[in-house]
Amino acid sequence: MPDHDPTTRPLPMTDAEAAAEARRIIADACQPTPHMPTAYRDPAPLPAYGPTPPVPQPDNRIVPAWAAGMAVAGIGVGATCVGLGCGIWLACKGFAAVTLSSVLFVTLPIAALAAVATAIGSAVRSIKATHTETHHHYTGPVRQENNTITAPAYGLIARNHNELTR
Repeated sequence: MPDHDPTTRPLPMTDAEAAAEARRIIADACQPTPHMPTAYRDPAPLPAYGPTPPVPQPDNRIVPAWAAGMAVAGIGVGATCVGLGCGIWLACKGFAAVTLSSVLFVTLPIAALAAVATAIGSAVRSIKATHTETHHHYTGPVRQENNTITAPAYGLIARNHNELTR
């Protein structure tokens, strides 16, 4: 005969029975697990002399270091490309929305500053020219000669021989 008959409904428990059942379930759940060994002893006999044979050491790394580095570099390159792409897209979208009023709004203050800078520069130059204007009067003989430089260059690879004739 089975312990539990699914066709019958369980009778309601009293508060004392429910508390006892809850304590039993909690005690079963909180029982310590049986001791599991964490070490392994190799039953193979050791050699009488000489070095001990190597014992395999399993590698428990999930991802090698070079792969993690490549992943980080890939994420950085991808983020850079996305940023550059967004910047280019925004610039192209801005160029497409250029109107006469927007161009004038941006360039007129720049042109005004350039005009003011040019006016100040020409004023400073004219003031400097009036104060430094001196006339040199040379005394002594002046000799002017017609000096001619002849530079013949013939052939595929030309060598220059400059000759000064008087």
